[in-house]
Amino acid sequence: MSAFVLPPALCPGDLVRVVAPSSPVPEAELWRGLAWVRDRYRIRTTRRIFARGGYLAGADAERALELGRALADPESKAILVVRGGYGAMRLLVDLDTTALARRPQWIVGFSDVTALHAEAWAQGIASIHGPHVGVLGGASASDRAAWLAALERPLATREWRGLTVVHAGEAKGPLVGGNLTLLVSMAASGRLVLPEGAVLAIEDTNERPYRVDRMLTALRLGGHLRRVAGVVVGTFDRCEAGPDGVGVEEVIAERTAGLGVPVLAGAPFGHGKVNQAFVLGSVATMKRSSVILSMK
Repeated sequence: MSAFVLPPALCPGDLVRVVAPSSPVPEAELWRGLAWVRDRYRIRTTRRIFARGGYLAGADAERALELGRALADPESKAILVVRGGYGAMRLLVDLDTTALARRPQWIVGFSDVTALHAEAWAQGIASIHGPHVGVLGGASASDRAAWLAALERPLATREWRGLTVVHAGEAKGPLVGGNLTLLVSMAASGRLVLPEGAVLAIEDTNERPYRVDRMLTALRLGGHLRRVAGVVVGTFDRCEAGPDGVGVEEVIAERTAGLGVPVLAGAPFGHGKVNQAFVLGSVATMKRSSVILSMK
């Protein structure tokens, strides 16, 4: 059912590129993550990943050049992002992302990296929603195992069980999505392309429930949510209710009620304590309180 092209699976010893297209990461955390990755793969990067320029990891031109070189590297099997934050969308103004279609490789990250994931799935290329290099050094054993499995066994079937049924039903479609704020931002830029019949994964952090309401409403008004067959909700971390007492769970339930599609919450991805990597572009089968991820 999935029309997505999967980049080649990785093997120990393969070459990966490490890039910083968004915000800077504390050096100590980055060194820990790099050391863990280096135990399994060869790393190609430069000192530029430590650059800082306010809330960005250096100037746009430098970050774009670094990402462009990674996309064009004939040896690289995956592009690992050091951190989310903000900045990846700024690079899309001039960046040639068609190199990804000419020679697919994995883009790995989440949060702000949703902008790059959206560019990949718009070209029919699968990518990996998962932890950044900057957090891998201190990640749990289960999150690390899921990260490696996504890269080295992308065809393997996975299942999320015991999710909260927000709206009951069954659905099957290609899984796309990521950070809700970035999805709305990409929609505003005109670059968000949700496949017809897709299952949409969403997560976010540091957003009041009324802002989550506004973002879901914007996607509905723009016609994007009319294309989805189901919604899978990850962690909405630090999205506490305001003085009005309205919680984010209540908002998501109300804003998705009119879609007529199943909605399951509590999936193990996002900015919370658990962030298990998974393949964007895999086929998600929603049934009862479970989501099965496969490639058919």
